[in-house]
Amino acid sequence: MTQTSPSSQSLTAIATDSLRQRILAGEWSDGRQLRQEALSRELGMSRVPIREALRQLETEGLVTIVENKGAVVSQLSLPEIVELLHVRVLLECDALMTAIPRQTSTDLAKAEALLAQFETALRDEDIAAWGILNARFHLELYRAAGQPQILAIIEQLHNRTDRYTRMQILLTGFSDRAHHEHNQLLELCRKKDSVSATAFLRQHILHAQEALETWYHAQSTRPPSKRGRKPAPKQKPEA
Repeated sequence: MTQTSPSSQSLTAIATDSLRQRILAGEWSDGRQLRQEALSRELGMSRVPIREALRQLETEGLVTIVENKGAVVSQLSLPEIVELLHVRVLLECDALMTAIPRQTSTDLAKAEALLAQFETALRDEDIAAWGILNARFHLELYRAAGQPQILAIIEQLHNRTDRYTRMQILLTGFSDRAHHEHNQLLELCRKKDSVSATAFLRQHILHAQEALETWYHAQSTRPPSKRGRKPAPKQKPEA
């Protein structure tokens, strides 16, 4: 029976992590075709680990395999983003409710350190880091729940909505509000107020939804350009 060699598994893991980070950093826009041959040259490995990496990223919702076209960066519609945010509300509120009674001072110190990094990234306009640090801060608050399977699902949901988190912060002027809400959430965790913290987290995620909906609707009502097309959204954030 033929088994995959450790080196091949390692290459697939390296390729998966590299491609995932480039998508999350907004290096590739929604709908961008990812050609195996080009990626193979860039990463200096055969197409086999690249192909397996793209399949893994498809299961994470970051890549879509399209017939006769291959892999493309997944693109979500507003209703799909809203649906994912609602799933986040359900899972994250439950995880936080379970975690707060178990959180230690060390857990909260780690979350506070991540929050400081997030705020530095906001101040420095380090757009690529915004979604990643936002997710790491939230996940650190839930880790004490001791629910690794749920935590893994929440992490995947953050990965799928990461590009839109960054778009929301960049294009809606949400950075000051994010700073205030994150600090308030951390303070409620310090007070061991599970009920208030969970209710606040729910509103925090729904505020992000409202900001995105407002921006999307504003884009849809903008007058067409002289060529009859709507102005394309900025590509830099690809949040």
